[in-house]
Amino acid sequence: QYIPLLVLITLINFYFGQALGTNTVPGSHATNYHLSNEEWLLADSFWNNRRSRLLCLGIFLNIIFLLGFKYLPFLLSNLAVIPNFTIAQDGANWIRDNLIVPLGISFFIFEGIAYLIDVYRGAPATRNLLQFAAYKLFFPKLISGPITRYHPFALELKTLQFPSLNRATEGFWLITSGAIKKALLADHIGIFVDLCFGNIERAGSGDLWLAIFAYGLQLYFDFSGYVDIARGSAVLLGINLPENFDFPYFSISIADFWRRWHITLGDWIRNYLYFPLGGSRKGVARTCLNLFIVMVIIGIWHGAAWGFVAWGGLHGLALVLHRLTEAFCENRDGIKRWWQSWSGVLVSWFLTQFMVFTAWIFFRIPNLKQASLVIQNLWGHPADIQFGQKVYLTAIGMERFWVLLLLVSLAASMAGVYSIRRGLKLQLNWPVKLLLVPVGLYVVWLFAPQSGLPYIYFDF
Repeated sequence: QYIPLLVLITLINFYFGQALGTNTVPGSHATNYHLSNEEWLLADSFWNNRRSRLLCLGIFLNIIFLLGFKYLPFLLSNLAVIPNFTIAQDGANWIRDNLIVPLGISFFIFEGIAYLIDVYRGAPATRNLLQFAAYKLFFPKLISGPITRYHPFALELKTLQFPSLNRATEGFWLITSGAIKKALLADHIGIFVDLCFGNIERAGSGDLWLAIFAYGLQLYFDFSGYVDIARGSAVLLGINLPENFDFPYFSISIADFWRRWHITLGDWIRNYLYFPLGGSRKGVARTCLNLFIVMVIIGIWHGAAWGFVAWGGLHGLALVLHRLTEAFCENRDGIKRWWQSWSGVLVSWFLTQFMVFTAWIFFRIPNLKQASLVIQNLWGHPADIQFGQKVYLTAIGMERFWVLLLLVSLAASMAGVYSIRRGLKLQLNWPVKLLLVPVGLYVVWLFAPQSGLPYIYFDF
């Protein structure tokens, strides 16, 4: 009885929110619903070839949706470099000007593919169109995740009930936490990041390193803040969405980082791409190839630009190096013991974070020429004589030292929270959270920038 209300709330949210490209969203969802039921009808038959063909058709149509709206202009623009093939650039410009790219298309396409594969593997397809609509159109997760599988979500719907005071408090706490991360932290940091990366040639090497550090923090607070708000909103509606972050900047290896960063994307990639490719079951060389392939695909999934390909490729190479290092150390007890010591852990943490933060350059600046200019200017490049005055003193109102000190203090605060939650295993109880919620929201209202920045992951 609650499901129709849930769908109605979602549709009202769409009506008052931003256009989501109604010409493609219903088509994608209807395709997945219909083909999954056709797959399920053949689950116990001997015509498994037909079932496989239905799965391939479903995946193909989902990818066509994604390619057509997100990647076709990029592909045509790259074909335009061919002499006398200007029609490709004209086509790319026409698509950009005339087609609405749905917000969060990468997320709901991945959910659709996961559902088709789960049904193919034996999970039952739903015949309840309203329940399927509640899953696909559930507004807290639709635009930027977390990526959610249908069957765990359906179990949530079966046990749906009005949240208790304890659960409602948790929902408001998550929303408040997300608002603080996004409006109070990410948006303020983003002002500085935009000023630096918008003036690459004028910024000095120290300014660029500081901007890279700041952007890593901004991206984390922006995306995890969105997820907190999404999860909190879902809790208030009686739904539990999966966590998506687990203190990723305290990872001590690149593999550990991907177990903590965008957890639901990593889970999707492992289950629907990495394991079907063979995972780590076919030797070290094949494992390394699989790791590199899936990370390049993750890069492409994030955006239609060569910078995202480079970002994914760098993470792929880092995972390959990590796997080769593991293989080298496997029978060398002395080296293994050193990596497990405090000094080894510290070195591992530093190398991991250095790689992660420097790779963010391509994520923030997907244009390879501009990203290369940043890398070129990271060493020995003096700042323009007016840069410090205009950026630090005029725009931000503090000198570079204080910006650095604030960012380091913020990172230290994260380390403190991490130690309390992981080491001491302490959590606030719900009455304390209930008291802190209005205080947190008031602080956000008081100190948030007047013009907030859009969520970074809305572009994906």
